[in-house]
Amino acid sequence: CKCLILQEYENNTLFVFTFTAMWEEKDNRLIGTFEFIDFIHAFGFMPKIALAAEKMNHHPNWTNVYNRVEIRLTTHDAGNVVTASDRELASIIEKIYKQ
Repeated sequence: CKCLILQEYENNTLFVFTFTAMWEEKDNRLIGTFEFIDFIHAFGFMPKIALAAEKMNHHPNWTNVYNRVEIRLTTHDAGNVVTASDRELASIIEKIYKQ
């Protein structure tokens, strides 16, 4: 488990949020689950990934349900297996998540 703790002040009240992200290689896919404090933060994460993925021409399969984003990476052109491109995009996604 990789954890990031974010502290924010709102109306002079400190909120501490713990975000967790975990990558698992399963069934020829890298699967990452990312949790956020709410839908807006989860949804805001996705366009950042979309820009990085488009630059790489390597696009994830993903779902967003409320405060969770699940990402599945595999390389279709290589026969739906995990490749260096998937690992590179996963690394970029981790960096975006930790911002």
